[in-house]
Amino acid sequence: MFRLMLVFVSGGLFGTGLAISGMTNPERVLGFLDVTGRWDPTLAFVMAGAVSVFALGSYFLRRQGSGVNHVRLASASSGPISFRLITGAAIFGIGWGLAGFCPGPSLASLAALRPEALVFVPTMALGMIVAQRLFGADRS
Repeated sequence: MFRLMLVFVSGGLFGTGLAISGMTNPERVLGFLDVTGRWDPTLAFVMAGAVSVFALGSYFLRRQGSGVNHVRLASASSGPISFRLITGAAIFGIGWGLAGFCPGPSLASLAALRPEALVFVPTMALGMIVAQRLFGADRS
């Protein structure tokens, strides 16, 4: 029960942060990607803040030796960069650039019933299902 509550609170905090920072607005994200036009650096500051908080929290948790409920923290693997990884990153980036949404902000926007999210989230879910069926998680 504690773990479920922690997940709920973390998700709510994440969504609230996205909404307060304006990252649920696709125009703001697209403004960040428009480096030759009216560039909006807000997303860079939001990312820097998020990376800083993660780095600090990760540092303290690793120093402690365990995470919540004494669960050992996973270490990052530096496996080979595969064709699937590059292809997936490219598809993610192209979709993000076209729509102005990535999964987190789209779910926060869905909670606010934004019309764009009402179209984007089901389409994203369908894409995830198709990718899972075509490529499967256990194939390399």
